[in-house]
Amino acid sequence: MGWLRLRSWSPHTRTGRGDIERAAFVTGEQWKDLPADDQAAAAALTNLGVKVDAPVWDDEAVDWTVYDAVVLRSPWDYYLKPDAFRRWINRLEELEVPLWNPAPTLRWNLDKIYLRDLEQRGVAITPTAFPADGDRIEDIMKTRGWKDVVLKPRVSAAGHRTTRVLQREKDRLERAQAEMDMLNAEGGALVQPFLAVIETIGEWSFIFLGGHFSHAVLKRPGAGEFRVQEQYGGTAAGGQAPAGLVDQARLVMAAVDLPWIYARVDGCDVDGRLLLMELELLEPSLFLSDGPGAAEEFARVIRDEIRKTSLIG
Repeated sequence: MGWLRLRSWSPHTRTGRGDIERAAFVTGEQWKDLPADDQAAAAALTNLGVKVDAPVWDDEAVDWTVYDAVVLRSPWDYYLKPDAFRRWINRLEELEVPLWNPAPTLRWNLDKIYLRDLEQRGVAITPTAFPADGDRIEDIMKTRGWKDVVLKPRVSAAGHRTTRVLQREKDRLERAQAEMDMLNAEGGALVQPFLAVIETIGEWSFIFLGGHFSHAVLKRPGAGEFRVQEQYGGTAAGGQAPAGLVDQARLVMAAVDLPWIYARVDGCDVDGRLLLMELELLEPSLFLSDGPGAAEEFARVIRDEIRKTSLIG
């Protein structure tokens, strides 16, 4: 499919209230041409009569009020400057810009402590410890009976500063302790047991669009790695997920009490039980090319939200 290059932002008044509708696919400086999946969704949205731009989230020159929908797609450097990102979310909320997912949803999902909320609502999560200042990672492992864990920041993406730690490796434990102390000083850490099924079965991602399950992909780490992200050699391929796991992913989304139009449920199949690793409501890759018609469906969802907003306005 050919791709019409996205126009750079230029100032004009919002025209979506009865004239030409416009959407912003929010990105970061390194991804201004958009990933291929989002290019496909933007092309499908253009075919529905909605013009699409790809503004950078922290570009101070952008007037976000010109857009009928602002959709976070690839602002993948947000975790490097989380305070600025929170201020950006707050600013768009104050401007009453139609933001997807909405500001309260983004703020809740920004910090992985949301896992605690979901667990309290009955969701089966990967067991998770949220260490306080002064806690020892070795003590956490001993108390929980974990011999192999993953340490990561509470605000992060793409495997950033994610470390695997084995109890028997004392020097690595010491380095992990220093890293955990640093993470706590910078906004918080979490510790989870490493799930061995990631190396055998892999990690499932369940994509939801417009309130409905769309498709699933199975992600696997590369040789010698535990992270499934592409930059670490991981692979992802569309797959027919077991119906029972899809149903459990739906239950995860049913536990979310905030509005959303796109979501990705990441988890592992442990003896037929889906253990949630992360719920992505911020800026997830939606693997649209792995779901037949998914790019077009995503475009329709956005177009429909624009029309609803126009009617309300």
